Amino acid sequence: MVFLSLHTDSKEIATIKAKKIWADMIEAWEAKLDGDDSDAFQRMEAARNLAAKRGFRFLTADKVAKLPLAELLDRIEAVVTPSGKVDKLEAEALLGGARPPVIKVSRVLDRYWTVAKAKTLGKTKDQIRRWENPRKKAVANFIEVLGDLPLEDITTRDLFKFREWWVEKMAEEGLSANSANKDFIHLTSLIREVARSEEIPLSFDTRGLSIEERDKGTRPPFSTDWIKTKLRAPGALAGLNDEARGILLVMVNTGARPSEIAACKAGNIVLDAPVPHLNIDGAARALKTRNSR
Repeated sequence: MVFLSLHTDSKEIATIKAKKIWADMIEAWEAKLDGDDSDAFQRMEAARNLAAKRGFRFLTADKVAKLPLAELLDRIEAVVTPSGKVDKLEAEALLGGARPPVIKVSRVLDRYWTVAKAKTLGKTKDQIRRWENPRKKAVANFIEVLGDLPLEDITTRDLFKFREWWVEKMAEEGLSANSANKDFIHLTSLIREVARSEEIPLSFDTRGLSIEERDKGTRPPFSTDWIKTKLRAPGALAGLNDEARGILLVMVNTGARPSEIAACKAGNIVLDAPVPHLNIDGAARALKTRNSR
């Protein structure tokens, strides 16, 4: 295994450098096998010199042209070989000739999991799974409707075609606007975050994209009488084990989520207080909202 630092935080430049360094090293080893130590030495030095070159941030040609003269000359000098020739691969990377990476919608999630890593800190595996799933669904739905487009090619019209597809789906399947709006929010949010991290320009506008929720209604509460005669009736919860039964009864009495109750430690249960209560602090499990605490 051979390890060499490429002295750059640009994946594009690193990829270009790595190919040339590897080729020089292979030729150096082949020269050694042939007994040509002088050529082997020159090849190995070329590989080391290329690896050791000061790293440059990738910029497009128009931005390179606007650099201060000293920085521009640094880049020009870096692409000239000891023999005075211009290294084409280096020039593409350092002078902006290389095309920025094209990220399509199908690849955006892989990049997003890294960019948004901080959002999963403190979450359990199950919480991460449930956080990822709606985003996967939004991406899959978009690709089904409009195909696997590059991020920079997505237009406002594309998003509204996606909206039209959702309106028809709502009518056919009796879905709420909330389902569609979640797709819009997840999709546009992850695209914007990935595009920002990769410096990809976007051209779409999301104004007016969300669908107004009508006749939302509210969930009716269970009556005290129903709770007493059904949930508290002898044998009503016989099908549950002790822990599940305890979680259900605490949920009924406190309004806490089952997962929050299940994550509580003994110290979270405060019985010797004027008002016995459950302390939900998020230590064992990330809380869903600020108000949960």
